[in-house]
Amino acid sequence: MTRRRNFASAQQVADRAGVSRSAVSRTFTPGASVSVETRQRVMQAAEALGYHVNHLARGLTRQSSRIVCIVAADLETPLRSRMIGTLTERLQHSGRVAMLINTSGPGGEDAEAALRQILNYRADATVILSGTPSETITRTCIENGQRVVLINRDDRAEGPDNIAIDSALPGQLAVAAFRRAGCRRLCLVTSAQGTPSLLAREASFVAAARAEGIEPAIWRAGRTVYATGRAAAHDLLLRPDRPDAAFCINDLVAFGFLDAARHDIGLRVPEDLCVIGFDNTDQAAWSAYDLTTFDQSAEAVSDAVMAILEGPGTAAPQRLTVPAPLVWRRTVRGPGPDQRP
Repeated sequence: MTRRRNFASAQQVADRAGVSRSAVSRTFTPGASVSVETRQRVMQAAEALGYHVNHLARGLTRQSSRIVCIVAADLETPLRSRMIGTLTERLQHSGRVAMLINTSGPGGEDAEAALRQILNYRADATVILSGTPSETITRTCIENGQRVVLINRDDRAEGPDNIAIDSALPGQLAVAAFRRAGCRRLCLVTSAQGTPSLLAREASFVAAARAEGIEPAIWRAGRTVYATGRAAAHDLLLRPDRPDAAFCINDLVAFGFLDAARHDIGLRVPEDLCVIGFDNTDQAAWSAYDLTTFDQSAEAVSDAVMAILEGPGTAAPQRLTVPAPLVWRRTVRGPGPDQRP
């Protein structure tokens, strides 16, 4: 038989400590006025009874639950996993409660279920990561008075704050790095998912290549995963005019591309082929890849989210851009711009 635990009430703590119910409330309210003696008696009584503040109930009466929903898809990918881990750590450290909503399933059912959960729990704010979650979530949350923070999204709804990773400069830097390495046959390896951040990276790279008089090959198919990179390598690198440089739309695609190029096709990297990724996941620094890539910093993005959430709630929506510097490793010939030969 499973026993149901009986939680002590604030009134029971007050009775045991010999104080009023309001004194218990003030003791557990940051910044509230309460004497040292009263606080000590209340805390001792609370510990003896196993009392914990019901922050959700308290928040509902004050129109503030301290809950922040994180809406995301593709949770298993390295970047998304790191982003969620860093962001939840920041939220919890600030005394907020992180509530993760996974919208990876097919169709709109998961998005609709997520929307119901967000509204039922009366979250103070919702953070929507890049990917495929429906714009319906953004619009409805704003209409219900929530603060919404979009990361790498271009939803057209009025009112959300927006944090974007710089996608313009990386494309230009990737082309410049390839040209400095002597590469002439450039290609872009991307997926068919068409998220705003992926499309922005693609546009920047293609424009920079054309400015150099190069028409890059574009390989687009599948999801933004390892298998896509492998498939692209088997197609592009077996052509008579195979590319000598590839900008992969993210690190996961780059890993698949590198493995196929080296182990299946027998090319040397960077002697025969230069590769640049995007994200700077932990795996990019592994000796198996040692991938030159752009750093999409989970720490910088999380800091930007916290700055927005801790700012005045009445402030106009903010649009922040987080830089993505190039991290030089060994998949591009020659030294980086800040390295000595």
